[in-house]
Amino acid sequence: DQFRKSERNRDRRHRTERDGKSYDSEEDEKDRNRKSKRDRRYRGERDEDNERDRRDNGREDNRKKEDEPRRLVENRIPRRQSTIPEGNMNGDASNLGKSGGVYIPPFKLARMMNEVQDKSSAEYQRLTWDALRKNVFAALVAVVNTKFPEVGDLLLRRIVLQLKRAYKRNDKPQLLAAVKFIAHLVNQQVAHEIIALELLTVLLEKPTDDSVEVAVGFVTECGSILQDLSPKGLHGIFERFRGILHEGEIDKRVQFLIEGLFAIRKAKFQGYPAVRPELDLVEQEDQLTHEVSLDEEIDPEITLDIFKPDPNFLENEKRYEELKKTILEEDDDEDEEDDEESMQIKDETETNLVNLRRTIYLTIMSSVDFEEAGHKLLKIKLEPGQEMELCIMLLECCSQERTYLRYYGLLGQRFCMINKVYQENFEKCFVQQYSMIHRLETNKLRNVAKFFAHLLGTDALPWHVLSYIRLTEEDTTSSSRIFIKILFQELSEHLGIRLLNERLNDSTMQDSFESIFPKDNPKNTRFSINFFTSIGLGGLTENLREYLKNMPRLIMQQQKQVSDSESDDESGSSDSSDSGMASSESESDTSSSDESDGDTDRRRRKRRRK
Repeated sequence: DQFRKSERNRDRRHRTERDGKSYDSEEDEKDRNRKSKRDRRYRGERDEDNERDRRDNGREDNRKKEDEPRRLVENRIPRRQSTIPEGNMNGDASNLGKSGGVYIPPFKLARMMNEVQDKSSAEYQRLTWDALRKNVFAALVAVVNTKFPEVGDLLLRRIVLQLKRAYKRNDKPQLLAAVKFIAHLVNQQVAHEIIALELLTVLLEKPTDDSVEVAVGFVTECGSILQDLSPKGLHGIFERFRGILHEGEIDKRVQFLIEGLFAIRKAKFQGYPAVRPELDLVEQEDQLTHEVSLDEEIDPEITLDIFKPDPNFLENEKRYEELKKTILEEDDDEDEEDDEESMQIKDETETNLVNLRRTIYLTIMSSVDFEEAGHKLLKIKLEPGQEMELCIMLLECCSQERTYLRYYGLLGQRFCMINKVYQENFEKCFVQQYSMIHRLETNKLRNVAKFFAHLLGTDALPWHVLSYIRLTEEDTTSSSRIFIKILFQELSEHLGIRLLNERLNDSTMQDSFESIFPKDNPKNTRFSINFFTSIGLGGLTENLREYLKNMPRLIMQQQKQVSDSESDDESGSSDSSDSGMASSESESDTSSSDESDGDTDRRRRKRRRK
């Protein structure tokens, strides 16, 4: 078989070479057959696709022909260009409020404004602008109404006419705009609240989905001021809302709106103020309120929109200029008052104080010696009362050091010698530091004690500040005892024990030292003696020891004096009673002796007669 096959192939090759055609084996022929079948199948599928495309194109052409008139009309209408900024937050128009054509609920708008990090971005500015855009026109009308009430009255009448026209035509967008404007005019008290109650009565008389939705939006906008001005009227409106809700004839969506309105009322219209603080431009006593009813005939005064020559044009222009000048002068006066108020604004952030402390700190830490530091610090311009800041910063810098530096003591001494104000401030600092001494660490406590010891040792600080220290077991803590210990040890090292003892025994200063060396109670006296003895300064308590030694004798003398005074009082009373008795006895004796003498004389006379 193989031989026959090879022979056939050879004969086929000879024929092909003779005829000038290419030679193909049986395998090549099979491959060619398979390719031809695949090509025929592909051409069939392609023909089907082409037929389908032709059918689709035909339908598209028919649709284009049908839409051609409508497209021509649309092309004649100018289209609004997109106002979406390139870098908006979500890349869509939902962040633009009504300017983008999409309604955003107030809670969602507030949430979006809170989520914005960059408060200076164009997106945040657009959100705030859209929030204010609904109220700013009413605020402008309120300002104009104070100067030109006729303009405010005319504007209100025309808005009411526009509202009535939109209500009759069932023009919901126009009605919503007019209702919202009237609501904010009521908030600004340009329009009387009676028109709000009338409008709500009309909207809820024959409730529909649209009328109830408009009424809910109206109450949301001006419910806060109606609650204050006419609470009974607002209560009646909410009772009507409750009845509509119970009837259940309106759509579920509108029912949810009513339920949300009741929730807002329960929260006392929080988040829906009558007037925003930034739009509260008119004082209440300056505002003029206009009363317009929905039932009365309203003259829109359309003739004012048509030009008419004024025969008294110059006179009226002069009057207008005078009025404008008066208004501008009032505005200037208000601006001057605002400027004066702004000049009196205090810096609650204490930015200037922080900068002053920083300057003082850098000057102290960058100076080579205390003379240079004092010279630089005196150049700093301090406001009256800021001298205390320099004393505090000097003390703070001293306490922050690892070990006490005499540099701070010399600097504090110089300022105390220059101005008595600094001396008084350092005295206040001493009282404050001693009252808060328990808050300081041991290292800070040591540095503060050595600083004040230097000021006392150089007489830069008066010694009567020691009267703030009361050295008793009940009035001291471990921190205050360490402070007193370091203070007196530094004084003894600086002055010497003899000189220090003389200063403490000065008769003119005993009132200031009696709290450190108490003599009111033997217990306190012993505590003071033991304290100074334990810190190696027992020599300062010699007078106190002598006083404690003589205290029993003094107590006995005092008791004896008291008893003597009491006995003297008793003896005085007894002596007075004895003297009275003696005088009575002497008087009786004299009377009896006189009587006896008289008897003897009579007897002698009788004898002589005999």
